[in-house]
Amino acid sequence: MSAALPAELDTFSFERELTGKGVRLIAGVDEAGRGPLAGPVVAASVILPADCQYFLFKDSKKLTENQRETLFATLIGMGIPIGVGVATPAEIDEINILQASLLAMKRAVLDLPAMPDFLLVDGKFTVPLTVNQQALVKGESKSASIAAASIVAKVTRDRIMRDYHAAYPLYNFKQHKGYPTKEHRDLLVHFGPCEIHRKTFSGVQELLAR
Repeated sequence: MSAALPAELDTFSFERELTGKGVRLIAGVDEAGRGPLAGPVVAASVILPADCQYFLFKDSKKLTENQRETLFATLIGMGIPIGVGVATPAEIDEINILQASLLAMKRAVLDLPAMPDFLLVDGKFTVPLTVNQQALVKGESKSASIAAASIVAKVTRDRIMRDYHAAYPLYNFKQHKGYPTKEHRDLLVHFGPCEIHRKTFSGVQELLAR
Protein backbone atom coordinates (compact mmCIF):
# COMPACT_ATOMS: atom_id res chain seq x y z
CA MET A 1 0.00 0.00 0.00
CA SER A 2 1.36 3.44 -0.91
CA ALA A 3 1.97 5.96 1.85
CA ALA A 4 -0.56 8.72 2.35
CA LEU A 5 0.34 12.07 0.90
CA PRO A 6 1.35 14.85 3.30
CA ALA A 7 -1.63 17.09 4.06
CA GLU A 8 -0.15 20.03 2.14
CA LEU A 9 0.16 17.89 -1.01
CA ASP A 10 -3.21 16.13 -0.82
CA THR A 11 -5.38 18.40 -2.95
CA PHE A 12 -8.40 16.12 -2.73
CA SER A 13 -8.75 16.05 1.06
CA PHE A 14 -11.64 18.55 1.19
CA GLU A 15 -13.54 16.60 -1.45
CA ARG A 16 -12.80 13.28 0.24
CA GLU A 17 -13.95 14.55 3.62
CA LEU A 18 -17.21 15.85 2.18
CA THR A 19 -17.82 12.60 0.30
CA GLY A 20 -17.26 10.73 3.56
CA LYS A 21 -20.07 12.81 5.07
CA GLY A 22 -22.44 11.77 2.32
CA VAL A 23 -22.11 14.83 0.10
CA ARG A 24 -22.58 13.68 -3.48
CA LEU A 25 -21.93 16.50 -5.99
CA ILE A 26 -19.00 18.74 -5.02
CA ALA A 27 -18.08 21.56 -7.41
CA GLY A 28 -14.89 23.58 -7.41
CA VAL A 29 -15.42 27.21 -8.43
CA ASP A 30 -12.86 29.78 -9.56
CA GLU A 31 -12.52 32.81 -11.81
CA ALA A 32 -9.96 34.33 -14.16
CA GLY A 33 -9.52 37.94 -15.16
CA ARG A 34 -9.96 40.15 -12.12
CA GLY A 35 -6.82 42.16 -12.84
CA PRO A 36 -6.99 43.04 -16.56
CA LEU A 37 -7.89 46.47 -17.89
CA ALA A 38 -10.02 44.96 -20.66
CA GLY A 39 -12.31 42.05 -21.32
CA PRO A 40 -14.67 40.00 -19.16
CA VAL A 41 -14.13 38.13 -15.93
CA VAL A 42 -14.76 34.42 -16.54
CA ALA A 43 -15.62 31.79 -13.94
CA ALA A 44 -15.88 28.03 -14.10
CA SER A 45 -17.32 25.28 -11.94
CA VAL A 46 -16.10 21.70 -12.18
CA ILE A 47 -17.29 18.48 -10.52
CA LEU A 48 -14.44 15.96 -10.42
CA PRO A 49 -15.27 12.28 -9.94
CA ALA A 50 -13.96 10.58 -6.79
CA ASP A 51 -11.74 8.23 -8.82
CA CYS A 52 -10.04 10.90 -10.95
CA GLN A 53 -6.33 11.58 -11.14
CA TYR A 54 -6.83 14.73 -9.10
CA PHE A 55 -3.08 15.40 -8.76
CA LEU A 56 -2.96 16.39 -12.44
CA PHE A 57 -4.87 19.58 -11.78
CA LYS A 58 -2.89 22.51 -10.41
CA ASP A 59 -3.32 26.26 -10.07
CA SER A 60 -3.61 27.58 -13.63
CA LYS A 61 -1.17 30.41 -12.81
CA LYS A 62 1.55 27.82 -12.19
CA LEU A 63 1.06 26.15 -15.57
CA THR A 64 2.22 27.11 -19.03
CA GLU A 65 -0.33 27.92 -21.72
CA ASN A 66 0.32 24.54 -23.38
CA GLN A 67 -0.13 22.71 -20.08
CA ARG A 68 -3.41 24.52 -19.45
CA GLU A 69 -4.70 23.68 -22.92
CA THR A 70 -3.74 20.01 -22.47
CA LEU A 71 -5.46 19.76 -19.09
CA PHE A 72 -8.49 21.63 -20.42
CA ALA A 73 -8.78 19.00 -23.18
CA THR A 74 -8.37 16.28 -20.54
CA LEU A 75 -11.23 17.73 -18.48
CA ILE A 76 -13.50 18.02 -21.53
CA GLY A 77 -12.59 14.48 -22.55
CA MET A 78 -13.57 13.15 -19.13
CA GLY A 79 -17.16 14.11 -19.86
CA ILE A 80 -17.63 15.57 -16.37
CA PRO A 81 -20.00 18.37 -15.38
CA ILE A 82 -18.44 21.74 -16.25
CA GLY A 83 -20.12 25.13 -16.08
CA VAL A 84 -18.86 28.50 -17.34
CA GLY A 85 -20.05 31.98 -16.43
CA VAL A 86 -19.05 35.39 -17.79
CA ALA A 87 -19.47 38.94 -16.52
CA THR A 88 -18.95 41.59 -19.17
CA PRO A 89 -16.80 44.72 -18.97
CA ALA A 90 -20.01 46.78 -18.74
CA GLU A 91 -21.17 44.70 -15.76
CA ILE A 92 -17.77 45.08 -14.12
CA ASP A 93 -18.03 48.87 -14.47
CA GLU A 94 -21.58 48.87 -13.14
CA ILE A 95 -21.24 46.67 -10.03
CA ASN A 96 -17.42 46.55 -9.45
CA ILE A 97 -14.98 43.73 -10.08
CA LEU A 98 -15.63 41.80 -6.86
CA GLN A 99 -19.39 41.66 -7.41
CA ALA A 100 -18.87 40.87 -11.11
CA SER A 101 -16.55 38.00 -10.19
CA LEU A 102 -19.16 36.58 -7.81
CA LEU A 103 -21.82 37.04 -10.50
CA ALA A 104 -19.69 35.12 -13.00
CA MET A 105 -19.20 32.36 -10.41
CA LYS A 106 -22.96 32.19 -9.81
CA ARG A 107 -23.55 31.89 -13.55
CA ALA A 108 -20.90 29.16 -13.77
CA VAL A 109 -22.63 27.10 -11.08
CA LEU A 110 -26.04 27.62 -12.69
CA ASP A 111 -24.52 26.50 -16.00
CA LEU A 112 -23.88 23.01 -14.57
CA PRO A 113 -26.32 20.30 -15.72
CA ALA A 114 -27.39 19.73 -12.08
CA MET A 115 -27.13 21.88 -8.97
CA PRO A 116 -24.20 20.74 -6.80
CA ASP A 117 -24.67 19.77 -3.17
CA PHE A 118 -21.58 21.70 -2.07
CA LEU A 119 -19.24 24.36 -3.50
CA LEU A 120 -15.55 24.78 -2.82
CA VAL A 121 -14.87 28.39 -3.80
CA ASP A 122 -11.53 30.08 -4.34
CA GLY A 123 -10.99 33.24 -2.32
CA LYS A 124 -12.53 34.87 0.73
CA PHE A 125 -16.12 35.13 -0.46
CA THR A 126 -18.85 32.59 -1.15
CA VAL A 127 -21.07 32.54 -4.22
CA PRO A 128 -24.49 34.26 -3.89
CA LEU A 129 -26.47 31.02 -4.05
CA THR A 130 -28.34 29.01 -1.42
CA VAL A 131 -25.94 26.09 -1.67
CA ASN A 132 -23.71 24.80 1.11
CA GLN A 133 -20.21 26.05 0.39
CA GLN A 134 -16.78 26.87 1.75
CA ALA A 135 -14.47 29.68 0.65
CA LEU A 136 -10.78 28.73 0.53
CA VAL A 137 -8.07 31.40 0.26
CA LYS A 138 -5.51 30.18 -2.30
CA GLY A 139 -7.97 27.40 -3.00
CA GLU A 140 -6.29 26.43 -6.29
CA SER A 141 -3.40 24.97 -4.29
CA LYS A 142 -5.68 23.27 -1.73
CA SER A 143 -8.42 21.73 -3.84
CA ALA A 144 -8.07 19.89 -7.15
CA SER A 145 -11.67 20.78 -7.98
CA ILE A 146 -10.89 24.49 -7.64
CA ALA A 147 -7.66 24.02 -9.60
CA ALA A 148 -9.59 22.32 -12.41
CA ALA A 149 -12.06 25.22 -12.41
CA SER A 150 -9.16 27.70 -12.57
CA ILE A 151 -7.84 25.92 -15.68
CA VAL A 152 -11.21 26.00 -17.43
CA ALA A 153 -11.76 29.66 -16.54
CA LYS A 154 -8.29 30.75 -17.67
CA VAL A 155 -8.34 28.84 -20.96
CA THR A 156 -11.85 30.05 -21.75
CA ARG A 157 -10.96 33.66 -21.01
CA ASP A 158 -7.74 33.51 -23.03
CA ARG A 159 -9.71 32.22 -26.01
CA ILE A 160 -12.24 35.03 -25.63
CA MET A 161 -9.41 37.59 -25.63
CA ARG A 162 -7.87 36.05 -28.74
CA ASP A 163 -11.25 36.43 -30.43
CA TYR A 164 -11.36 40.07 -29.31
CA HIS A 165 -7.96 40.57 -30.92
CA ALA A 166 -9.57 39.97 -34.30
CA ALA A 167 -12.08 42.75 -33.60
CA TYR A 168 -9.58 45.15 -32.00
CA PRO A 169 -6.16 44.27 -33.49
CA LEU A 170 -4.59 47.61 -32.50
CA TYR A 171 -4.38 46.52 -28.85
CA ASN A 172 -2.70 43.12 -29.38
CA PHE A 173 -5.10 41.38 -26.97
CA LYS A 174 -3.89 37.96 -28.17
CA GLN A 175 -0.56 38.66 -26.48
CA HIS A 176 -1.36 40.26 -23.11
CA LYS A 177 -5.05 39.17 -22.79
CA GLY A 178 -5.98 42.62 -21.47
CA TYR A 179 -3.62 42.58 -18.48
CA PRO A 180 -1.84 45.87 -17.65
CA THR A 181 1.50 45.11 -19.30
CA LYS A 182 3.72 47.96 -20.46
CA GLU A 183 2.78 47.21 -24.05
CA HIS A 184 -0.92 47.34 -23.27
CA ARG A 185 -0.61 50.57 -21.30
CA ASP A 186 1.39 52.18 -24.11
CA LEU A 187 -1.20 51.14 -26.70
CA LEU A 188 -3.97 52.46 -24.47
CA VAL A 189 -2.32 55.86 -24.23
CA HIS A 190 -1.72 55.95 -27.98
CA PHE A 191 -5.12 54.75 -29.22
CA GLY A 192 -7.37 55.42 -26.23
CA PRO A 193 -9.78 52.87 -24.71
CA CYS A 194 -12.01 50.68 -26.87
CA GLU A 195 -15.44 49.20 -26.13
CA ILE A 196 -14.14 46.27 -24.06
CA HIS A 197 -11.90 48.31 -21.76
CA ARG A 198 -13.03 48.59 -18.14
CA LYS A 199 -13.85 52.25 -17.87
CA THR A 200 -13.77 52.40 -14.06
CA PHE A 201 -10.27 50.90 -13.79
CA SER A 202 -7.22 52.99 -13.05
CA GLY A 203 -5.22 53.25 -16.24
CA VAL A 204 -8.36 53.52 -18.34
CA GLN A 205 -10.51 55.98 -16.40
CA GLU A 206 -7.87 58.74 -16.63
CA LEU A 207 -7.70 58.45 -20.41
CA LEU A 208 -11.46 58.89 -20.77
CA ALA A 209 -11.19 62.25 -19.00
CA ARG A 210 -8.71 63.67 -21.49
